[in-house]
Amino acid sequence: MELAILYDNKAVSGSFLSGWGFSCLARRQVLFDTGEDFESLQHNLEALDVDISALDTVVLSHNHWDHTGGLEGLLRKMDGGVRVYGCSDTDSSLIKLVRSSGGEFIEGSEPEEISDGIYTTGQIRGSYKESAIMEQSMVIETGERIAVVTGCSHPGIVNIIERVKEIFPEERVTLVLGGFHLKDKSPGMVYSIAERMKELGVEKAAPAHCTGDGAIDIFREIYGQDFISAGAGKVMEV
Repeated sequence: MELAILYDNKAVSGSFLSGWGFSCLARRQVLFDTGEDFESLQHNLEALDVDISALDTVVLSHNHWDHTGGLEGLLRKMDGGVRVYGCSDTDSSLIKLVRSSGGEFIEGSEPEEISDGIYTTGQIRGSYKESAIMEQSMVIETGERIAVVTGCSHPGIVNIIERVKEIFPEERVTLVLGGFHLKDKSPGMVYSIAERMKELGVEKAAPAHCTGDGAIDIFREIYGQDFISAGAGKVMEV
């Protein structure tokens, strides 16, 4: 199955736009997060020759502007039948926006299969600036392998992986991709987290967005040839 990063702090080439936020597309059908703004998201969708009208599902990892900012513009371009999965603390204005566009808002409190082989983890409690926040991740299952896509990992990237392994105890975690939110963590803590991810069986890591450049360098060191450089425009097969 194809995964494509549509929005990130960095871009893989000048053909794609970067910005603060994250978005990832699975099977050219299911969109995970919408980045900071629709203009850049649309540019990158078009650069990858993705038909916006073919999208039928949007997963919002959590209720922060850099992951929901492109939603309004996206809904204007999509057929009204889109399903949007969010957490229990999703802003009411976003929910109203989805419903007024003819879409369906679904509160994803529990793990759920949202498309063939594509799941949400259900919401996991995290914290941001000493306040509680709910966040969900996306899991792609192919055979006995799974890939995990995270938004900002406010619940902690290790906690998210442990939750995923509870849901899919038999599958290999071949890839974890997305924001790990380690930009303010000490190098020692980042080393511990990267090593713990390897202990949990994460075979490849593609840290992006809010992970932080220093933390990304540590993951590159720990994962070696199994480190994947992320960026808007990056396309992977899982």
